[in-house]
Amino acid sequence: MNKNITIIGINFYPEDTSTGLYTTQMAEYLQEKGFNVSVITGFPYYPQWEIWKDYKDKPKYLEETYKGIKIYRYKQFTPKNPNFKNRIKHILSFTFGSLNNLKKIKNADLVISIVPFTMDIWLAQRLSKRTGAKIWVHVQDFEFDAAFETGVIGDNKLKNIISKILYKTEKNLLNKSDIVSTISYSMLEKAKKKTNTELYYFPNWIDKNFINPEKAKIHPYLKSNKFKILYSGNIGAKQDWETFIKIVEYFKNRENLEFIVVGDGAKKEWLLQRIKNLKNVKYYPPIPYKELPDLLCSADLHILFQKENVIDTVMPSKLLGMMASAKPSLVTGNKKSEVYRIIKESKGGKFFNSQEFNSITEFISKLDKETAKQFGLNAREYIIKYFSKEKVLGNLYEKILDITK
Repeated sequence: MNKNITIIGINFYPEDTSTGLYTTQMAEYLQEKGFNVSVITGFPYYPQWEIWKDYKDKPKYLEETYKGIKIYRYKQFTPKNPNFKNRIKHILSFTFGSLNNLKKIKNADLVISIVPFTMDIWLAQRLSKRTGAKIWVHVQDFEFDAAFETGVIGDNKLKNIISKILYKTEKNLLNKSDIVSTISYSMLEKAKKKTNTELYYFPNWIDKNFINPEKAKIHPYLKSNKFKILYSGNIGAKQDWETFIKIVEYFKNRENLEFIVVGDGAKKEWLLQRIKNLKNVKYYPPIPYKELPDLLCSADLHILFQKENVIDTVMPSKLLGMMASAKPSLVTGNKKSEVYRIIKESKGGKFFNSQEFNSITEFISKLDKETAKQFGLNAREYIIKYFSKEKVLGNLYEKILDITK
């Protein structure tokens, strides 16, 4: 008899970036392996923070089937300005709206709760209580830590009170789960301080056949003959946009060099205002997922500017695609982070903290074709060795068989 798996997470197909992409690919893989997979999710909204056009006129509750996967959606409140107050409304809307969808799941052997949101664990517990299912919590991002570190929760007298309540809630929810996984070793270390539950390393992955430099064509966004420096991904609070703007301004008179930003997110309008008078930087909206290999492989250098106070709460999935493209990466952030370890071990680029401004500009100025090529080859080789889709999801399959037997 086939096992029944229910996945609870607000981001899912047709979202094809970040958490939505990985949750979808995981569900597809488990369905193909013979599990009966159902998903309790929201209406697609990310990264634009707006319900997608094709779904705006759909009813509040919607049932769909995708590749054999049964999808139960709730049309959650989605703020155009995702500040702290609005994010709370967003979370609560999805959480309580999904209670109705929980009732539609008749049988479950395993419930996989995707964090963020932490409240998805509470939903999983309610389903587990009724069906006897095991609870697997998968943490893509410790959302409370990220909220404090990126400044979503501002500095005020309520901050300490809020943090105590949130962290106590998080600990209680994690401790009542059967297994907790997360996407980096540094995040596993953080998880050890939050729970006594069994921990499992479950990183994000890359499909080496999808992002393949040998098959890629030049993307229309990157057709110029200039040296092209690309940022592709979420335009949000986790990125250090101040440092990015400083770098762009430094190179504003270099005619053979240009910066390209492709994406969307909560800080998009802010960024567009800051770069509107800079002629050496271009902005483009997000591309369809199928175009991603061409985009990434058309760059000469990838950039990822992280805030230095974001140490071990975040392991950006975009790094995998950047490195799989066989192009070098320039990353800034905290040298205690997992990203620093990966860049250093792989020899796939350079990592700086944001104070090393002269070193950053010097690296960009002096990067020659031969060095760039070697960085890129190193990056792809490393990422395929440790983060291939076949290896990561194959290990997941074996672990699920073990805990559901």
